[in-house]
Amino acid sequence: MAYQDAVEKLLDHPVTRQMTLDVNAETMERQIFAPRRISVFDTGFTKIADQAQYRFADNFEAKRLLPDIIDNCVQKVVTRPDMTTREKKAFCKPRRIGVVFSGGPAPGGHTVIAGLFDAIKANHPDSRLYGFILGSDGLLESSYVELTEKRVDTFRNMGGFSMIKTGRTKIDTPEKMDQALKTCQSLNLEGVVIIGGDDSNTNAAFLAQHFKSAGVHVIGVPKTIDGDIQVKSDDGTCLLAVPFGFHSAARSFAQNISHLASDAASDVKYWHVCKVMGRVASHLTLEAALQTHPNLAFIGEELAAYTDDERLKKAKESGETDFTAFGITLRHLSRVICDAIVRRAAFGKNYGVMIIPEGILEFINEIQIFIIKLNKIIADFNAIHDLDFHRSFPTLNEKLDYLRRISQGMMETYPFPIWNLRDDELFNQLPDFFQAGLLVERDFHGNFQFSQVRTEKVIMDMVKEYLGALKEQGRYKIGINKSYYQSFMRSRDLDPDRYASALFADPKTVYLLVKPGIMSLKTLKQALINAELLESDQDVPGPVKEIFRRSEPDFKIQTHFYGYDGRGSDPTAFDCHYTYNLGMTAFHLIAHGHTGQMAAIKNLEQPFENWEPIGIPIARLMHLEERKGRLELVMEKSLVDLSSHAFQVFKKMRDTWLGAEPGGDHFRKPGPVRCDSRSAEDRPITLTLNAIDLSPSRDQPS
Repeated sequence: MAYQDAVEKLLDHPVTRQMTLDVNAETMERQIFAPRRISVFDTGFTKIADQAQYRFADNFEAKRLLPDIIDNCVQKVVTRPDMTTREKKAFCKPRRIGVVFSGGPAPGGHTVIAGLFDAIKANHPDSRLYGFILGSDGLLESSYVELTEKRVDTFRNMGGFSMIKTGRTKIDTPEKMDQALKTCQSLNLEGVVIIGGDDSNTNAAFLAQHFKSAGVHVIGVPKTIDGDIQVKSDDGTCLLAVPFGFHSAARSFAQNISHLASDAASDVKYWHVCKVMGRVASHLTLEAALQTHPNLAFIGEELAAYTDDERLKKAKESGETDFTAFGITLRHLSRVICDAIVRRAAFGKNYGVMIIPEGILEFINEIQIFIIKLNKIIADFNAIHDLDFHRSFPTLNEKLDYLRRISQGMMETYPFPIWNLRDDELFNQLPDFFQAGLLVERDFHGNFQFSQVRTEKVIMDMVKEYLGALKEQGRYKIGINKSYYQSFMRSRDLDPDRYASALFADPKTVYLLVKPGIMSLKTLKQALINAELLESDQDVPGPVKEIFRRSEPDFKIQTHFYGYDGRGSDPTAFDCHYTYNLGMTAFHLIAHGHTGQMAAIKNLEQPFENWEPIGIPIARLMHLEERKGRLELVMEKSLVDLSSHAFQVFKKMRDTWLGAEPGGDHFRKPGPVRCDSRSAEDRPITLTLNAIDLSPSRDQPS
C-alpha cells in the first residue's frame, strides 16, 4: 500500500504532470506562432485582377471535358480601397465554406486551414468553415465537422493532416459528383477548398466543372512533398515555384541524412544508401543533396537523358543506328556507382552516403519499357476478362507463365505480342524479388508502386557483384595513409621504406595502394620473395600482413527509406508563411465568385514583401497521360529541369562532394526544422539558386 501511495504521489507531482503532457514547450511555441500575411490581406477589401498576359498552350481534350472553366485566366488578388459601402456589405456577408484534405499528408496543411479560417472569420464572425472527414469520403458520405477556433488553434503550424484526416478516394463518376454536390448543397456551401497534389487538383477541376451551374465554387491548393507541381506560363514566367510541404519534407530528410553522414565519417565502414520519395521526379533528391552534400546522388531525369557517345560512334561507323545508346542501363548505373566507391576507397574512404530517388528505376530505359508493357498487359486483362489480374494469378510463377504464353503467341488477344521472346529472356534474368516487384499490384491511379520495390537492393546487388570482380582483379583496394604506414611499421621495428616498393604501386603518393597483383596472402608472400625481402620458408611478418589486411575492402551498406517521416514533419517557417497565405488566397478567390482555380503564391523565391497571391486555371495545366492502360486527362507533373541553376550547381559540385581525394569530406548539416526564421535559409536552396539572375545589370558593361 505504501508503494502504491508513493506511485500516486509521483504521478501527481507537478514535474511529472508537466513532463507527461501531450505537448511540450516547442509545440506550444508552434501553436502560437503567427505567420506573416501578405499586405493585400491586411486591407480586408480586395478584388480579383485578370492577368491575361500569362498564357498556356491549348489542350483540346481539356476544352472538350472542361468547357466552363477552360477559359479561366491567371488572376491576382489585389487591394480595392474604393469599395463602396454597399459593396463592402455584400463582400462581408456570412459565408459557409468546406475544406478537404486529399492524398498523402504534407507539412503545412493545417496552416492552410488556419489561413482560410482566419480569413473567413475576419470577413464575418458568423461565417462557418466545415472540414470533411477522411478526404473525399467525407464529401461523398456527408461526414464533416465544423472547424471552431479551439480546434484550429490546436493544430496551427503543426504537421500532418490529423485535424480532419485525409483519404485517396477519387470523385471520378457523374454519380459521385452528384453525391458530393448534394452534400455541399445540404450545408449551403458557397465553395469547397481541396488541398491536394496533382491528381487531387485534377479532381478539383472536374468538380468545378460539375458544380459550376449549381453555384458552388471549387478551389485547389497545391500540396506535395515531391515538388512536382510547378507552373510556368508559355513565356517562361514562373507562377508557382514549388508546392507546399516540399521544403519541410526535404529539410526533414536532409537532417536525417546529415546524421548518417556523421555516422559514416565516424564508423568508417558503411555506405549509407538513402532512398527518398519522388516517384516521377527527383526534386527531393536534388534539394536533399544541396542541403547535405552527399558523396553520391542521382537525379533520375539526368539518367533518362543520358547518351552513350561511344555506342553512337561505333554505330555511325557501321552505318547503323543504335537505339540502346540512349538512356542509361542498370548495368551502366552500377558501374558508375562502383567507380565512385573505388575512387574513394583509394584515399582510405571505404564508406560514404548516397541518395537515390524512389522512382529511379522509372528513368532506366530497359525498366521503363518493362513497366509500360506490363501496365498494358495488366490493364488489358482486367478490361477484357472483367477480372483482376493479381487475383487471377496470385503467385509469381503464374504471372510469369501468363507472360510466357503471350511471348510465344499463344494468346488470341495479342496477335502481335506486346511481350516478346526477347522481353521474356531479359525479364527472366532479373532476380525473383525484382520480377515480383515489377509485377506488384498497381496503385489506385494505375501507377507502378515504386515504394513497394526494394530499388536500392536491385542496384546495390549489382554493385556488390561488380565490386567483387574488381576486388579479384586487384582494382578495388583501400588506400593506406603513408604517414600511418610509416609510423605503424616503425612501431613494430620494421623499416617502412624497405617494404614499400614491394607492397605499393607508387610508394611516393600520400595514399598508398597495394599492387593490383597482390590479392591474397599467397601473392603477398610471393611479392616479398621476388623483392628478396623474404625466404620461401619464412612467414610474412605480422605487421606486413596487417597492412595488407587493412588494404582489403569489405563493402557494407545500410539502406534507408525517407518518405512517410517527411510527410509527417512539422512545417518550416517558409511553409508556415506560404500555407497561411494560400488559405487566405483560396478564401478571396471564392469570395469573389471564382472557381476552377488553384490558389498559388507568385515570387516565392523573392523576399516576402514581393509575394503575390494568385489563382491559376487548373484546366490549362492538363495533359493526356497513360493511366491503367488508357489515356486520361490529368494535371501535368513537373520534372527537374536539367538546365536550371540548381541542377547545374549540383552537377559542378558533385565531384568535389564525392571526396575522392586526401582530407575530409564536405558533408553539410542543414539544421533542424523550425517554425521561426532563425535560419538564413528561409526557403528551398533550389528556389534560391534558380532565382539567381545572371543577366548583366545596366550598370555593368555587357
